[in-house]
Amino acid sequence: MSVAMQRCPWAKTELDFAYHDREWGVPLHDDTRLFEFLILEGAQAGLSWSTILKKRENYRAAFAQWNVRRVANYGARDVKRLLADAGIVRNRLKIAAAIQNAQAYLAVQKAFGSFDAYIWRFVGGNPIQNRWRSMSEVPARTDESDAMSHDLRRRGFKFVGSTICYALMQACGLVNDHLVTCPRHAELGGAKYQE
Repeated sequence: MSVAMQRCPWAKTELDFAYHDREWGVPLHDDTRLFEFLILEGAQAGLSWSTILKKRENYRAAFAQWNVRRVANYGARDVKRLLADAGIVRNRLKIAAAIQNAQAYLAVQKAFGSFDAYIWRFVGGNPIQNRWRSMSEVPARTDESDAMSHDLRRRGFKFVGSTICYALMQACGLVNDHLVTCPRHAELGGAKYQE
């Protein structure tokens, strides 16, 4: 993306730019990557996304390259190791939630064939194409994220409030929340912006 193009204003650093330009809002259907984003969005609660992006590689190493089966089997020794790992957010509740979420994730995969098949049901299988002109218009939650949050919690997931679910939807392309003035909006299927 050229310097002259208007990225979404939340992207402020080189790391943000790379994430915004290549990943954020791209429809994601890979179960391993969906698991990564589920855990990272939960870890981000109360922190900035830039903080999590800086720790992303450390998370990959700490959580077995997002091998959901391995994470689901983490025990007390793993929790102790993770709590001592300065490369991730060392919050006992978030670490416990990641392990519990891995176990719940496996149950969802078994019930629906894949987490992808499950999660995309909340938007009818296709990305919602929003047409926001400013960041102040972008909601923190929607009816879809409320429904997702409710269902995930019912299935035993933690750190999946509606705001976290909406951030997951944005990250994984279930919604296109690039502003209409951002070139990525049209690149990801949104209507072209016209003044």
